[in-house]
Amino acid sequence: MTTFEGSYLGTSAKISAAAVMECKVCWTPYDPAEGDDTRQIDPGTPFLALPDDWSCPNCSAPKEQFLVHDDPGSDAAAEAALLSGLTAKLVTEFTEVWHAKMRDVPIVNNLLQVQAAGWGVHGGRPLGVLISPWFMNLVQLPSPGEDWSDLRAGQKEIMAFPSGDYEFIHNTRPVIGGYKACSLFSPMNDFKTQAQAIEVAEAVMVALFDEANRAETDRSDEIRAAREAELAAQAEAEAAEAAEAEADAGAAPADTVPSRRQLITGGLSDAQPDPADAPRDEA
Repeated sequence: MTTFEGSYLGTSAKISAAAVMECKVCWTPYDPAEGDDTRQIDPGTPFLALPDDWSCPNCSAPKEQFLVHDDPGSDAAAEAALLSGLTAKLVTEFTEVWHAKMRDVPIVNNLLQVQAAGWGVHGGRPLGVLISPWFMNLVQLPSPGEDWSDLRAGQKEIMAFPSGDYEFIHNTRPVIGGYKACSLFSPMNDFKTQAQAIEVAEAVMVALFDEANRAETDRSDEIRAAREAELAAQAEAEAAEAAEAEADAGAAPADTVPSRRQLITGGLSDAQPDPADAPRDEA
């Protein structure tokens, strides 16, 4: 295997045919799109296809003294291109929803706009945050070759990350197809600027993969159960008082004890509206 100085630990297998190399002695580049007139190297000849005795046309340094200057065909570049295309579709789709369905809805924060932030490929699938004027969601998209068009809207799935387990909701849209979303914030009224929302989104992506946050997320069920018990006890006491008052007034006691769902949605601080529970054209 051919090796060279510097980038990618000197392993030639890591560079693509499109890699632009640069002499580390005099900084003369070799661009495969241009070739090398001094040695009759035709345009389109990759750096790795150059003759063994080829050297820098300016200082005569050997091939081994070249570094990677730019490689549009590398895995990183391919990943960036993939993410750029997918997030562009996602942003376009939800921008259309904003203008068509959500523009005058009271929960919309018109200081914000639709934007993707903190995206990368994790476990082979694109993952990142989608910011909109009415929600901020952690979104996972299918890997290339996967078909999520048959996802059932509203179905829930628990996904594990280093920081803990999180609930994602399945959905589909005409352009982007199937996706899975975990609600982070909704509504977005606490955000005063787009820059602030982006900063939070990027911090979320860092925290998501930090095992130090697991202890906090693992206590979520415990905290929820304690809060439910507290609210239930309060509701029972209020119901008893109401029944007593009605009895004193000669009226039949009414069943005023709220359901478990009412307690959760009415009292828990983390029970915010989830865009995925809204009509599909609005979330």
